Amino acid sequence: MLLDVTPGEADELFDRGWRHFGPGWFRPACETCKACLSTRILAGEFTLSRSQRRVQRRTRHLRAVVREPIFDRAHLALFHAWQRDRVKARGWEPASFSAKDYWLRFTFATPFAREVAFYDDEADGRLMMVSICDETPRAWSAIFCFYDPTYRRISPGIANILRLMELARGNGQRHVYLGYCVLDCQSLRYKAAFRPHETLVGLPGDDETPRWVRSAESAAAKTTSGVQLGLW
Repeated sequence: MLLDVTPGEADELFDRGWRHFGPGWFRPACETCKACLSTRILAGEFTLSRSQRRVQRRTRHLRAVVREPIFDRAHLALFHAWQRDRVKARGWEPASFSAKDYWLRFTFATPFAREVAFYDDEADGRLMMVSICDETPRAWSAIFCFYDPTYRRISPGIANILRLMELARGNGQRHVYLGYCVLDCQSLRYKAAFRPHETLVGLPGDDETPRWVRSAESAAAKTTSGVQLGLW
């Protein structure tokens, strides 16, 4: 657990493959498995694929509000609706998630914590998606995203990443960190579809210079925008 992390320190942690929920920072520690690939999009070079352009058109009516993370009943209810859908659609194990859990993981105060709340102005301004993320001097980092399952057909998870790309490019930030891409996992392989992107080589120590390499296009990079959301 790390407290009082500055925005500049967060940039350094992201560069070395670290992620976090609230004050808890982590990265893979498996000695024999290398499936989790730390992935970041090159914001200045990003180009929309055909399927991503379709998502962009389908979600133009959504209004995005960028702010410090907040908690209220609407946020918790939206998370629970999304979680129930994941249990039903993906076979996830049911798990309790209290107001305290939400506060600790998603609204823990840091100087770089952000929430992008998406509202549907064609449906009386209803809250339909919440993206928990970080904004640092060099990057945006996507942490977690959940949405109203009735909007599944418009690929809201992809729309969220596209919005973070717009924010990064508009502010001159270099990267959008997507966390860990796992090509064999349905919920995490969608990240390879954002190009160009880089993956981190190994787990660099504090005295090592991180080495990121541009990933070649692969079969996994051609996944459709129907895959919605990763956990990390």
